[in-house]
Amino acid sequence: MKNHKNKYENNEIVVTFIPQKCIHAEKCAKGLSEVFRTSVIPWINLEAASTKKIISQIRKCPSGALNFCHKKLILSA
Repeated sequence: MKNHKNKYENNEIVVTFIPQKCIHAEKCAKGLSEVFRTSVIPWINLEAASTKKIISQIRKCPSGALNFCHKKLILSA
């Protein structure tokens, strides 16, 4: 898993976090605490749950501070 400041990725998705938009509703941590950890750095661990569960939880973010995009497979001939 690669991590850059406020950007996290696994083999399937890239997750971004915009701290300025976060309203600290804690829906991410309460709903999927093994991925969105409030007391550990890096605070997002994409290896702790399935991509499907992570996407579902990101979609519940009330502020839009968490976002994701799917990685595209690049096939070489």
